[in-house]
Amino acid sequence: MPGRFTDFCGYFDDRFKTTTRSCARQAHQYLSGLVQGPTKKKNMERMTEKVADSDYEGMQHFLTDSPWDERGVLDQVAQKANLVLPRSGERFLAIDESAFAKKGNESAGVARQWDGRRGKVDNCQIGVFATLGAGAHEALIDARLYLPHVWAKDTARCKKARIPVEQRSCVPKHIMALEMVRRARDIGLEFDWVAADGGYGHNGAFLQGLDEMNETYMVDVHSDQRAYLQHPDPRTPPPGPRGGIRAAIPAPGVLAIEVRKIAAEASFESWQSVDVRSTTKGVLKRRFLRLAVWVWDGGDIPPRASTLLVREDLEADGTRKLKYSLSNAPANTTTKRLALMQAQRFWIEDTFHNGKGAVGMADYQARQWTSWHHHMALVAMALLFLLEERLLHRQKIPLLSCNDIVELLAWQLPRKDKSLKELTKQMTRRHQQRQASIDSAIRCQSKSHNVLFTNNENLPK
Repeated sequence: MPGRFTDFCGYFDDRFKTTTRSCARQAHQYLSGLVQGPTKKKNMERMTEKVADSDYEGMQHFLTDSPWDERGVLDQVAQKANLVLPRSGERFLAIDESAFAKKGNESAGVARQWDGRRGKVDNCQIGVFATLGAGAHEALIDARLYLPHVWAKDTARCKKARIPVEQRSCVPKHIMALEMVRRARDIGLEFDWVAADGGYGHNGAFLQGLDEMNETYMVDVHSDQRAYLQHPDPRTPPPGPRGGIRAAIPAPGVLAIEVRKIAAEASFESWQSVDVRSTTKGVLKRRFLRLAVWVWDGGDIPPRASTLLVREDLEADGTRKLKYSLSNAPANTTTKRLALMQAQRFWIEDTFHNGKGAVGMADYQARQWTSWHHHMALVAMALLFLLEERLLHRQKIPLLSCNDIVELLAWQLPRKDKSLKELTKQMTRRHQQRQASIDSAIRCQSKSHNVLFTNNENLPK
């Protein structure tokens, strides 16, 4: 496996032909740090403790200042994934986002915004990602950092975070997603449909964009999504009996119904049992409701004919949990195929699980715009390597996981922390850093107390 990893790093060298040898060497070191060692944190400090001949300043310079093109790397990763992913079944391109909790306000794009993992508004960065998947296998092939309005209108802040002038605008996430789909097609990726969660599924402009690109989609929607059981037939209301100005907004001729209400009122016979997929506990069988509906948000986008697919899951305590999705798949598409398409979102979370758990996706020490994108491009490459290894050994070791491979690499790749002298040196340095943090906190606390005491003395008696 170490030999294969060296060869894989060689595949990365093409992106660095116009740079120095040290840049290519640092790229190998950073990539090695991402896939080496079952540690809780894989930030730059921990990586330089393990990767042979590495140093913090060199890695930081490579991530932040080295002029290599992360877009070219991501395209190479995507095209390689397109070749290695199984072709026996259908493929999908999944759009999803992930939040990265951050302290302070200097990291590019950081703001108080919705953190889906924590289920609350928090101080974080948000990245929009694209994953190419086939069955139970997936590869991260695109990553873009979302820039909130508060950043886009602050030129000085953008300049400090080295955000390129052409990137200093708040691009809506659904537009970023459409750009990813378009990019995937432009570089020749093969997929049968686009998947997305409710954050994108409720957006009429996103769905219209996919329709205009002739893309089939299966997107989740929230339970309060409204749909029509027949064409809404929007019409401009006539003027009142005394004349006056006509209403500018067309009104539907029928009422929209929340999808959860549609599901609640469906008869038992309307539900169909489908074998969704095989699992370690046997065949996953679920009931599905399928209905032809129309979706229209009342704006300029015309009503769209869609298929509403509702999946029923029964929890251990008997609670009934429903999942709602919309698709523009042809009307003759079987319910079983629609169910399989909907179920593929189960694997999308593996991208973030493996990325954050195995290769340090969320552990970056980078505040600049370029360094964030550089890091994510390298994470995509590391994940592709893990995918290739799992596919290579799937016949002999079908349960081989990303973490298994990372543990093997920890023992086989060159490391600097295998001697007692080096371990003691690293431990001493970590203790010094901790003590410096403790001393700094005590000084800040003492300063605050002094200010408070001084202010209290000046208070009127």
